[in-house]
Amino acid sequence: MTAIEIAEPGSPRALRAIQRPVPEARPGEVLIRVAAAGVNRPDVMQRTGRYAPPPGITDIPGLEVAGEIVAIGAGVAAWAPGDSVCALLAGGGYAEYAAAPAVQCLPLPGRLTVREAAALPETFFTVYLNAFERAQLRPGEVLLVHGGSSGIGTTAIRLGKAFAARVLVTAGSDAKCDACVSLGAERAINYRTEDFVSVVREVTEGHGADVILDMVGAAYLARNIAAAAVEGRIALIATLGGHEAQLDLRYLFQKRLRLMASTLRPQSIESKGRLAEALRTNVWPLFATHELLPPIHARFPLADAWRAHELMESSEHIGKIVLDVR
Repeated sequence: MTAIEIAEPGSPRALRAIQRPVPEARPGEVLIRVAAAGVNRPDVMQRTGRYAPPPGITDIPGLEVAGEIVAIGAGVAAWAPGDSVCALLAGGGYAEYAAAPAVQCLPLPGRLTVREAAALPETFFTVYLNAFERAQLRPGEVLLVHGGSSGIGTTAIRLGKAFAARVLVTAGSDAKCDACVSLGAERAINYRTEDFVSVVREVTEGHGADVILDMVGAAYLARNIAAAAVEGRIALIATLGGHEAQLDLRYLFQKRLRLMASTLRPQSIESKGRLAEALRTNVWPLFATHELLPPIHARFPLADAWRAHELMESSEHIGKIVLDVR
């Protein structure tokens, strides 16, 4: 099969198409003929040498795919060859075939095509886990999302609105802010020209954000605390703005805040399988009545994965970037 490997840590040009053996479906796994694969920020981090695959996982990047099951491993009863699925992976998505734990597969929701469904798993698993399960976002609460125009951000807007939350976001340009509002955000804050703490306090009439979904990290920690509501929850999912910060713990006490952090990729197959089942039960039915697909900004052929990484690093995209494999 054709797959993309990282020749050596470095620039997007380090991604190159090669021939690799087709993986086998081991016990508990399915083998997917990949139609499309999503491109995500952790893929870029892996390419630059900052995010190694978990032990035992292929070096081929790619955390989400959609396609057709062509083989099943021992013990798999829920799926059969010919089924169309999207799947969360720990690696291996940038290839014509990918093996995935059967419990991490989901059927195509609503009227989505197989190529559209490739844009779902990584961001939907991440947002649902952190905003809804860990931070316990409830209807009517205020959700503040940093990086609102990213794949994670646009997914959080869609899901937040579907679950009747008030969604505020930050983004880096007026065009990105306009796009976020068109997707359902109540207010988009241009962090280059506005102070998000002041805007959040103003829009919520002093209440603040009940849940903050943050991929920036250290650079925003103090301001997140200032923007949070009493009994607020701050969910960290990345540290793009640094990982070391000084914190006056008294402010956590004053607002009775919860500060939590989580990464998805290293979690166990059992944990991801439980999360897949929660999505299938609580989110997948909503595709029938809500527009939940994040915008797909661009598509590239598999062999041009390096171009997809260049676009992601430019931060000029709004929503998801997808590789068309077949």
